[in-house]
Amino acid sequence: MAVPVLAFGGILMAVMQTAVVPLLPDLPRLTGAPAGTVSWMVTSTLLAGAILTPVLGRAGDMYGKRRVLLLALSLMTVGSLLCAVTSDIRVLIAARALQGAAAAVVPLSISILRDELPPQRRDSAVAFMSSTLGIGGALGLPLAACIVQYADWHMMFWASGVAGVVVVVLAVWAVPESPVRQPGRFDVLGAFGLSVGLVCLLLAVSQGGEWGWASVPVIGLLLAAVAVLALWAWQQKRVSDPLVDLRLAARPAVALPHVVALLVGFAFYANSLVTAQLVQAPTSTGYGLGLSIVGAGLCLLPGGLLMLILGPVSARISRARGPRTTLALGAGVIALGYVVRMLDSHHLWVIILGGAVVSAGTALAYSSLPALILRSVPATQTGSANGVNVLMRTIGQSLCSAAVVAVLVHSTGDGTGAGLPTLHGYLVAFAMAGAVALVGCAVARLIPRDEGK
Repeated sequence: MAVPVLAFGGILMAVMQTAVVPLLPDLPRLTGAPAGTVSWMVTSTLLAGAILTPVLGRAGDMYGKRRVLLLALSLMTVGSLLCAVTSDIRVLIAARALQGAAAAVVPLSISILRDELPPQRRDSAVAFMSSTLGIGGALGLPLAACIVQYADWHMMFWASGVAGVVVVVLAVWAVPESPVRQPGRFDVLGAFGLSVGLVCLLLAVSQGGEWGWASVPVIGLLLAAVAVLALWAWQQKRVSDPLVDLRLAARPAVALPHVVALLVGFAFYANSLVTAQLVQAPTSTGYGLGLSIVGAGLCLLPGGLLMLILGPVSARISRARGPRTTLALGAGVIALGYVVRMLDSHHLWVIILGGAVVSAGTALAYSSLPALILRSVPATQTGSANGVNVLMRTIGQSLCSAAVVAVLVHSTGDGTGAGLPTLHGYLVAFAMAGAVALVGCAVARLIPRDEGK
């Protein structure tokens, strides 16, 4: 029972990361807060998740993965219930930050499965668990859109809160505590340094479009991120129990999967960002389909279902050819999906097909990444290493969001009306994401065969 329970937690976490997106246009009216403040309901979750994923992964390695997993799920549930009972934007932002702790659920679950399952079951279970990030992301948008359109917006958080209580109870009952521990002292200074560096980096990336990329706050945050993370790396190499073992992380068998995770996170996220905007654009633009928010969300549903199916397929490919091959194949399929998107963005069935191909490639890539990490790090560091890998996906998604917004804003105002992007802008975004996926494919082929084949 542990596998379906952990997968349920992973899907719920990913759903909550995207569920608020359909609500953003209406939140200023619903909360009485300006749009810039409302955007922090997304930013706070991003920042909290990025900070807590490697920190909780390391804590799981040291103090027990099940214990820390229950903490992360509980924080997510409390955040959902707080959102359900308030319209105060300050409480909503703080509650969404609590939900961000759930980003550590997937790497912790992968580590538990690695420790508890026999080898013949491990690969498929880990592949499916890793795919829950994409599955939940693809399913979250249409589910949230339906709730927002046909019910009170608080119902979305009531539903996630109740689901959170259920998954916590099931995890207490079904998930065993891993006996694999790494003794030592928790690196508080390292956790603080990484948190400050990531906040500076991701805050600059996520707010650069609004504040201006050449503005003093953005440049200052980027410079601070470089300085703090450089000091953090210096400190990590000099402590006996570092938060992240940088010497291990620098090995090609570990570092290259992290690089591909960033690139695949970038490439995958563009599909969700661009598709919803393109199909909702009015028909007067010459390319838009004028779909409702629910219709836009349903366009992503086939891709989410396909990811659900392809987890076991990915594990079979990895057993036969090695996870390195599966990772490269997945990145290549993502690029193929964007070729489909560029060939025709006027017919709904082609848009859905292209998005589904991108999702299929993402399922293959996401499913193979943990297998590469688990083969290349000691059992006592799997939580920390997988946490860093998920962090790299998050950074990739953040960079993608900033890049797509910049491309679409640059293409606005060329006769589409109402300040909407041109079709050329969308095509450039597709080409950019496809090119990043091809780079990911090339980097995947560089992963050493002798350590992660």
